[in-house]
Amino acid sequence: MANRLWALLLLCSLGAFAEEGFRPLFNGRNLDGWEGDMRLWSVRNGTIVGSTERATLLQNSFLILKQPFANFILRAECKLRNHNSGIQFRSEALADWVVRGYQADMAEDNYWGNIYEERGTRGTMVDGWPKAKSVVHLKDWNQYEISCDGDHIQVKLNGVQTADLHDSARKSGIIALQLHSGPPMEAYFRNIRIKELK
Repeated sequence: MANRLWALLLLCSLGAFAEEGFRPLFNGRNLDGWEGDMRLWSVRNGTIVGSTERATLLQNSFLILKQPFANFILRAECKLRNHNSGIQFRSEALADWVVRGYQADMAEDNYWGNIYEERGTRGTMVDGWPKAKSVVHLKDWNQYEISCDGDHIQVKLNGVQTADLHDSARKSGIIALQLHSGPPMEAYFRNIRIKELK
């Protein structure tokens, strides 16, 4: 009965996204379509869970959706138990589950709402934290929205625009979820969906 109810709720939510022109990038059951170090990633109750509790990272590690996207609106719900994570977009997958490119950043009590260049030379490209700190739900669920259209990139956190950037360094690339090196941490992601723009 519980399984049938969960399936019905999932179908209803996926149907709602489809009505808006969005399609899911995560099926809520397993990591089909995603690649990464599977010691670090699992699915629990419809949520992607990244954890370094049983593994020490020498570098940041990512769960990667290798299909490239160019112009889109990406929406996802995310929660951070501790430390640092983020959502990569228009990025490049390197060896050993490493990624280079744009990131919608998130950390314990800073960096939320930022656009950061992972493995690049520019670091924080837009500091969104001054706008994000009044709306972020620390240790609870947050809604990230990332919009890319040509060279125009915007990030919203819980409905508030925190970053607005024109940058043409990369106009297409993969999406990925980050686990940061350092202390043991956990990050959670669900309801990941995308609407491609022409």
